[in-house]
Amino acid sequence: MELSYRKMGQGPPMIILHGLYGSSDNWFSIGKAFASRFEVYLIDQRNHGSSPHSREHNYIVMRNDLHNFMDLHAIEKAVIIGHSMGGKTAMFFAVAWPEKVQSLVVVDISPASYKSLIRSTPQSTDHMNIITAMLGVDFSKVNDREDVNRMLSESIPSERVRQFLLKNIRRSAEGGYEWRLNVQALHDQLPMIMDGLDPKPYMNGNGVTGFPVLFVRAGQSGYIGVDDISTIKTIFPMSELVTIPSADHWIHVQQPELLIKTIEYFIFGD
Repeated sequence: MELSYRKMGQGPPMIILHGLYGSSDNWFSIGKAFASRFEVYLIDQRNHGSSPHSREHNYIVMRNDLHNFMDLHAIEKAVIIGHSMGGKTAMFFAVAWPEKVQSLVVVDISPASYKSLIRSTPQSTDHMNIITAMLGVDFSKVNDREDVNRMLSESIPSERVRQFLLKNIRRSAEGGYEWRLNVQALHDQLPMIMDGLDPKPYMNGNGVTGFPVLFVRAGQSGYIGVDDISTIKTIFPMSELVTIPSADHWIHVQQPELLIKTIEYFIFGD
């Protein structure tokens, strides 16, 4: 699958992978901040943004998408940044092809399975509820985005979450509106999206150590809990963990400057 992307800047390659319901648009300002030092690729993962749709949506096919992207653009090695689902893609890629990773930055996700998060918990957004609400939008009754907002509000109380989802609306060929996300595939494959790396193969000193790794945790999200740290250290034993306070899962929206400074310090030490 040939992924849609944006490219900016000059220098060694940096690839940024968005999270679930996201797109390259969400990371434009972050990419721009690094464009003075890197050739930045902002990728739309499959079933998101302007990339092709597919029934398959799991980390094996998404890591392969990334490998094919790097081959297509003759990228031998890159700094890879991934948020949430994009962080999982990056980790699956990194353990499969460590020689292609210059350094790895994982934003507010751990390697562990999140399948328990499909149903609502105090620490997570109820993804099944979100996707079901998106599937329930009757676009034949939609005249503008505010109509969609009202429909979603029946199941999704957070205005900020709804506004984030509304960024995924586009004009249809018939002149109406539609989701640019492949919502049906995301619904059907949600258990695979919540999946993680099995730490067992990396125990007893078999963790991945060929490149520096940074995990950035949002202080108010709960996506990287105390129990997840042992899994992180098993798979990536030399990794660092930094917590950014006053931010939930969308760190790049709430604390963009602090996130940029954190990554810059990790990569350059300045």
